[in-house]
Amino acid sequence: MRGGRGGPWLTGARTVACAGSARRDVATGLAVGALADRLVRDPARGHPVALFGAVAAALERITHHPSRLAGVGHVTLLVGGGAVTVRHIERVAPRLLVTAAVTWAALGGRSLEREAAALARLLEAGDLDGARGRLPALVGRDPTGLPADELCRAAVESVAENTADAVVAPLLWGAVAGPAGVVVHRAANTLDAMVGHHSPRYERFGWAAARLDDALGWPPARLGAVLAAALAPLVGGDALTAWRTLRRDGAAHPSPNAGRLEAAFAGALGVRLGGTNRYPSHVEHRPFLGGGRVPTPDDVRRAARLSRAVGAASAALALAGSVRPHRRAAALSRAGAQPLGHPPLGALSALCADKAPSATRGRP
Repeated sequence: MRGGRGGPWLTGARTVACAGSARRDVATGLAVGALADRLVRDPARGHPVALFGAVAAALERITHHPSRLAGVGHVTLLVGGGAVTVRHIERVAPRLLVTAAVTWAALGGRSLEREAAALARLLEAGDLDGARGRLPALVGRDPTGLPADELCRAAVESVAENTADAVVAPLLWGAVAGPAGVVVHRAANTLDAMVGHHSPRYERFGWAAARLDDALGWPPARLGAVLAAALAPLVGGDALTAWRTLRRDGAAHPSPNAGRLEAAFAGALGVRLGGTNRYPSHVEHRPFLGGGRVPTPDDVRRAARLSRAVGAASAALALAGSVRPHRRAAALSRAGAQPLGHPPLGALSALCADKAPSATRGRP
């Protein structure tokens, strides 16, 4: 018998069985992690992302220098270190549990909805000071003196952008690359929030973090935007209007990724986003996205509901993308064919058929 005991067919079958089992563990882990995000409140202290941020801040005191090369080293140590660490953990712990744990830590959909709802309640009660005090939990802009409509706009924009970063991306990268994919994206996104912005200290040092986050955020931003447009009827919107707004306005935003979600949400909710944003260190004038009315507290609630729907659809796609390729490979193996690799979520190429990320950075 050729190919050793059992021949090449048996070897291929064993390979497919092992790969299929690993992918099933990832799919189950993603589902458990997504469910945990809905049911388990984030701890007040000791959250894994906060601990990573503390490590990154401590390391920055050693690695910081106003140069791109120093920033590349900083990002490589932290992102690469996170990936290596989780791969070592997978060797001693069940992959399902590791996937579930990192997915729960990386997802932020429930927290995002909770903060948006709290802001909406304060605005509905007429408590502008309370709403201004709550806004920094959602965005980095200066809330001082913001009127109600600007507070609503800031909240809707933050919910939209973070739907990609904190909802779609962990599920997508988990489906594509397992627990390491989840950790790499969350680490890069956290570093971008810490150092990837325009300021004298971080203009050059933060370049690598911002570019990596742009690259990793490119597929989930476009997937999330397409889903937001398609699901617009769930929040009283029109899918065609949302799609047209996404296509017309999505690229106008200074960020290569945030603009897609914000444009899709603007079209789905029938509101106008963009305008002047004031930050502690500077002022930015953003182009308008959408042609509707100014947002209201009810639109903040609708944005949160749309974000939840996009998250549910993303979870379904991630689970399908984790399992189906290996079912096909198993069928080929049973038929006597050599199993071939198949990229999870291959259909994403149809959703991402536009230019790669630009070099522009933007924060909510």
